[in-house]
Amino acid sequence: MKTRPDLAGVRRDPDDSHPPLDFPDYASTVLRHPRESLIVLPQRLTELTGPVFGSDRLRPKDNDLTAQHAGEPIGQRVIVHGRLLDGDAKPIPHSLIEIWQANAGGRYRHDRDRWNSALDPNFDGAGRTRTDSAGRYEFTTIKPGAYPWRNHHNAWRPAHIHFSLFGQAFAQRLVTQMYFPDDPLFFQDPVFNSVPEHARELLVSRFDYARSEPERALAFEFDIVLRGRDATPFEHEEDDDD
Repeated sequence: MKTRPDLAGVRRDPDDSHPPLDFPDYASTVLRHPRESLIVLPQRLTELTGPVFGSDRLRPKDNDLTAQHAGEPIGQRVIVHGRLLDGDAKPIPHSLIEIWQANAGGRYRHDRDRWNSALDPNFDGAGRTRTDSAGRYEFTTIKPGAYPWRNHHNAWRPAHIHFSLFGQAFAQRLVTQMYFPDDPLFFQDPVFNSVPEHARELLVSRFDYARSEPERALAFEFDIVLRGRDATPFEHEEDDDD
């Protein structure tokens, strides 16, 4: 679900907070996870000095995936917003967040996506933004559709959005997925179910009627917590790396 470099001296998360890297029901993990022990590399000056992600690298419409083309994309427009927090619930400001997702028909704009659903010429499915001084972020996008993926019989991925977060250096990256509430496909999805049961709700966004915009968009809130008891699930450092 998430990957990041090992951080020496940082408070550890509780046990059973994150999914294992080898989860047999998620078939590709059996083939991809390393068989050898991890080698911890020391942090060096270059990891702190660059490259960095400044506001000059963002374009005005990067966080509005519905406004990147001349026409309107197909599907339900949604606002996804939230806060990026550390383990003490303190905001993390000026952090780069990227998202990518399928379109309303469950199709990614990717050469290897062979799902028999139409591409949307007005939707690329990728965006980015930076958190503000209070750790807040916001995207406007289209609710993605479910899609088949052949992991098991009648396998369908629930609607989800991929999140990628960067720290103060390029090597500090974290990746996760956000789901939508009450999805009927949760029961059969091994990616979602690889997360310990008590932590799965931390990957599910909250419908936010107050932030919904009349005649324009529904809203969903998704806070991302990097550490501690309420940490958004990611792959545990004691497990094999993916």
